[in-house]
Amino acid sequence: MCTYLTERLAVEGSAKSGERWTPVSSSSVYFDHPVHANAEHSVNLDFFDNREGVPARRVALELTPGAARELAAAIERVLASAPAEILAG
Repeated sequence: MCTYLTERLAVEGSAKSGERWTPVSSSSVYFDHPVHANAEHSVNLDFFDNREGVPARRVALELTPGAARELAAAIERVLASAPAEILAG
């Protein structure tokens, strides 16, 4: 069953694919069938560089629902532990 549950958002950061780093400016988060991961459904994270004049580059993750929840919780723990004065945005 396809869910078509998708959120798109602007992001600011960098992603590495192979030997190359690239800026990322947008992201899609969706729950659907994976292309490669060994799961019936996965949380899929796509990061794009959509700056003007730069061809779209994509870095993608496919995570099982459990792994996605663990990752989200780990991100929240790390941010909660970081000193407030060094957190920006």
